[in-house]
Amino acid sequence: MVQMLVFNEEGKNSGQVEASDAVFGRKMNQPVVQETLRWFLASRRAGTHGSKTRAEVRGGGKKPWQQKGTGRARAGSIRSPLWRKGGVVFGPKPRDYGYALPIKVRKAALMVVLSDKVKENAFKVVEAYKISSAKTKQAAAFLKGIGVSGKVLCIVGKKDEIFARSARNIDGVEIAAVNDLNVYNLLQADFVIAAKSEIPKIEEFADYAA
Repeated sequence: MVQMLVFNEEGKNSGQVEASDAVFGRKMNQPVVQETLRWFLASRRAGTHGSKTRAEVRGGGKKPWQQKGTGRARAGSIRSPLWRKGGVVFGPKPRDYGYALPIKVRKAALMVVLSDKVKENAFKVVEAYKISSAKTKQAAAFLKGIGVSGKVLCIVGKKDEIFARSARNIDGVEIAAVNDLNVYNLLQADFVIAAKSEIPKIEEFADYAA
């Protein structure tokens, strides 16, 4: 088991929590993480780009001039790819960039990144997201109190709605439920914060739903 420190809203150590060694105690596996990140970014691509071929560009039905006798190069259509406003040769077309990646690889990558955050002391466990009212100033003070800055990923549950509404306006802070965790948002964050009650949910998600 991995022992992680638990902090209160003042940033002081208030105990420890045991976490699964299989989820938070793995060794770095860069090829697995890199491939999963590549798969995730490819799946996010809209793929809505497109260009028209000479068959799709409007106009060009009439031959511009006769074949011979003008002294100019022969031409059959004003929509030739060689002409301005003509069609595009082998241009991009709408497509899906996503591809299949084994679930075991995705699970392993998520666990490896979580483990790496713990080793770098970039994974903070708090007792709870304690703020008295839904105010951005209080959420910012809470984050400052536990010693995090820069890009922060806050893993919240349903009971943390007040904190989520307060912190989502802070620059660099991302709010995510356990089910929203992925390799990309974990790697983007300088610090990851989770309430003590969310640790078992993260373990379950990483083991079954990655």
